Amino acid sequence: MEPAGPEPSLYTVKALLVLDSLGQRLLAKYYDSTFPTAKEQSAFERSIFRQSQRGGGEVATLQGLTVVCRSSGDLCFYVVGGGEENELMLLSVLTCLLDALGHLLQKEVEKRRLLANMEGTFLVVDEIVDRGVILESDPQQVIQRLSLRVPEPAPYGFVLFDYLSGSSEQKGSGNSHK
Repeated sequence: MEPAGPEPSLYTVKALLVLDSLGQRLLAKYYDSTFPTAKEQSAFERSIFRQSQRGGGEVATLQGLTVVCRSSGDLCFYVVGGGEENELMLLSVLTCLLDALGHLLQKEVEKRRLLANMEGTFLVVDEIVDRGVILESDPQQVIQRLSLRVPEPAPYGFVLFDYLSGSSEQKGSGNSHK
């Protein structure tokens, strides 16, 4: 009888990271205790960024972990799994993330737009992975779920202008004080 490999698990994603073009963290979700402290997480992020900048493709092994990465504009996206994890499964999570963010950010997946839409970005991540379990790998399903959950944002510039000028209150109040 051959020794069996690790038991299959639903907990396939250990971390999901978004770093900027300098390797600075914009978003990081760690789903297990592989890197329990902020210092260890930061060191891992620096090493993963350095390795991805050297090139060598989308899939890498680093510190016994399987890492898939892709760049988009001035951002680097990473999905980290265990050393025995299926790269195609991790890549499907990464592709789903990029496609859903592309829809959310109106095809401009770049740092400025991501930071301006951070709440929506976290919602996208949470629709795809929950506590390390892959929930969805179809970007259309993620987009559909988000459109049901997220109301259309108000045109803040106009709301702020109305508030500052007091025009929204004056229209309905019928004030005709002289």
